[in-house]
Amino acid sequence: MAKYKHILFFDQIGIEAIGQVGGKNASLGEMYNQLNPIGISIPNGFAVTAEAYRLFRKANNLEQPLEDLLFSLDTKQYSNLSSIGEKARNLILSATIPEEIRAEIEVAYQSLSEQCNINNLGVAVRSSATSEDLPTASFAGRMESFLNINGEQQLLEAVRRCYASLFTDRAIKYRYDMDFAKLDIAISVGVQQMVRSDKASSGVAFTIDPDSGFENTIIINSCWGLGENIVQGTITPDEWMVFKPTLENPDFNPMLKKQCGRKEFTMIYSDKSESTSAEKTIVNVDTPIEKQNQFSLNDKEVIQLSQWCYKIEKHYQKAMDIEWAKDGLNNQLYIVQARPETVHGKANKQVREIYKLKEKSTLLTKGIALGDKIASGKARILNSPQEGDLLQNGEIIVTDLTNPDWDPIMKRASAIITNKGGRTSHAAIVARELGTVAVVGCGDATSVIKNGQEITVSCAEGKEGNIYEGLLKWEITEQDFSKLEMPKTAPMLILADPERAFELSHYPNQGVGLMRMEFAISNTIKIHPLALCEPEKITDEKVKSEIEALTQGYADPKNYFIDKLAEAVAIVAAAFYPKDVIVRMSDFKSNEYANLIGGKYYEPHEENPMLGFRGASRYYSDFYRKGFALECEAMKKVRNQMGLLNVKLMIPFCRTFEEGENVLNEMAKNGLVQGINELEVYVMIEIPSNVLMADEFAKLFDGFSIGSNDLTQLTLGLDRDSELVSYLFDEENPAIKYLIKETIRVAKRFEIKVGLCGQAPSDIPQFAKFLVNEGIDSISFNPDALIKGIENILEAEKKTKRKILM
Repeated sequence: MAKYKHILFFDQIGIEAIGQVGGKNASLGEMYNQLNPIGISIPNGFAVTAEAYRLFRKANNLEQPLEDLLFSLDTKQYSNLSSIGEKARNLILSATIPEEIRAEIEVAYQSLSEQCNINNLGVAVRSSATSEDLPTASFAGRMESFLNINGEQQLLEAVRRCYASLFTDRAIKYRYDMDFAKLDIAISVGVQQMVRSDKASSGVAFTIDPDSGFENTIIINSCWGLGENIVQGTITPDEWMVFKPTLENPDFNPMLKKQCGRKEFTMIYSDKSESTSAEKTIVNVDTPIEKQNQFSLNDKEVIQLSQWCYKIEKHYQKAMDIEWAKDGLNNQLYIVQARPETVHGKANKQVREIYKLKEKSTLLTKGIALGDKIASGKARILNSPQEGDLLQNGEIIVTDLTNPDWDPIMKRASAIITNKGGRTSHAAIVARELGTVAVVGCGDATSVIKNGQEITVSCAEGKEGNIYEGLLKWEITEQDFSKLEMPKTAPMLILADPERAFELSHYPNQGVGLMRMEFAISNTIKIHPLALCEPEKITDEKVKSEIEALTQGYADPKNYFIDKLAEAVAIVAAAFYPKDVIVRMSDFKSNEYANLIGGKYYEPHEENPMLGFRGASRYYSDFYRKGFALECEAMKKVRNQMGLLNVKLMIPFCRTFEEGENVLNEMAKNGLVQGINELEVYVMIEIPSNVLMADEFAKLFDGFSIGSNDLTQLTLGLDRDSELVSYLFDEENPAIKYLIKETIRVAKRFEIKVGLCGQAPSDIPQFAKFLVNEGIDSISFNPDALIKGIENILEAEKKTKRKILM
């Protein structure tokens, strides 16, 4: 190999070389040397050192002019940022690369082409700042990259443009935002063999959930062609969620969830790209409909890529943001970049601000929520960053999509709304870094929101971000978990929405005492299970079309129900793994089932559904057993295929011992047998007969969960939804407390677990004290009541001198 003064090949670079080659190139060299040998494919390449940039700057007498330009920058309002940036870039673009650097780049490029056995090798040319990809900051996306660069002339042009990108408006602004303004930030340029993802797919991966900071998952986004479309937010990518604890166990499927994105465009090489400028070597084309409806990776590739990402994270010992590509010529996967994830690495997960809307109004549009905050203000529709001067401080940006040129503008907005983009698009990444409220991928925001309209943007209602008409009121409560002790009586969560599971897993808890299956069925699946088992009963063509649209891609629509329900439960089980997650089988009333798509064709009309055909009685009936079989298949998939054995099942509204036997027999027919594969089945204690026959139920089930709402209602003989008798609803009524006490006593005698789900222990300290005194094993709370509930338990345990676990 020729001797170079300004070039380092990847096999000469380690992570300690950040000062010489910048963060991006140092990471590539580190991976090439340390991870290639263990089977992770990293394309070869070289770096033009930061010292070469300094020589370029000095040889062209650029140092003083650049320094003078930056000194004249308005660092309060940044009113002259665009003109300063343009002048700085023009200085660099009109300069000449010194001959000694030019010659070395040409020789190194020829050498890399020979190593790859390709004449005029196509390469990716990327900027790599000497302060980039540090754990607390990243210039990623703020400087330029050039793809499909061929030949020495294109390469030299791309290098000069990389130098100029150190002075893009967004890069200059970022320096001052991160207090790097006075540092000698230099730029290295990475030159790496192109992976022919134009003929296959590419994308990004995070070894942490980028929204919640949950550390046990890997998120992979993918699209057809070059991955710039994902970063730019021009497409909705495919997404996979992979569970780290089961990733390396070949007996289990670690994929918690997969979602086929629309992938509207495919970025490919442009025709005659060898003879064009460095900026015009790629082009975006429409993706054919059939490919939009296909996943851009198969399951085997997703698992291989996830295993690589996990190894990269272990190597660096921190959460990573990774770019990958699949070569369409040899069908091999490659890692092309990796940098530390910079948002959650510095977050304090023990102190949380909880945002909650106090009112609702007309929903204008919705998309993907980023974070969990709320903002309101006037909407400002902007078509390009050049219109940024129209934005007043505190207004809400509404636009089609954003790119790095928007960065200086986005910081002035109280919220950001886009038509396009996914969770890893530019708008999403910047919003997380800034802590700004953002909803991306709405589709129609710029058409349904009027310029100047007062709106409220809520990301506090799960993964879906909602935009409401008007300036709504909300409240913020701060919760500090850092000094909260963990009581002996296990505090558990009541959870309905799986999309909040990762966020809620950071709360102090001992697992999930009640996961309501109904939320996933009504909000994600939406279809009545019998409509998938007996579709011939449906006569309405509109209903048939709705079902066909939701189940698109499934040869057997029943698998749609199984997969979506399994995904919902798996996400919750993974979030709290290895703690127990008790999943209640469906407990819709007949009128609620009828509201599902196709439901009216199957459900009877009942005068009092609350006391009618619900819970256990449905499961073994000829009427519903096909639907219950789908629920059982989903639970088998979660436990047996995904390996989430922390999932326990619970039977609601089981009126008699005989009914309990019938349900357990029905479950066994569907492959869910108590004791096999550690399966435990609990029963809800919510009917007086459950308590009166508690000894018999204890012989049948593995645990009790007291549902205090139904138990109070049915014991006192009142309708809890009736305002006329609501004043009589009281869990502290002696009759209720007697039944609870008796339930706990029987559970202790039979040595099975017993818990309670309800609001009373958080609202009423004396009720918490009563439960603790009786020796209950766990109490489950809604998330907003958890902290108060724990405090009440702790106080009760102190008074009863029960030992407190730290």
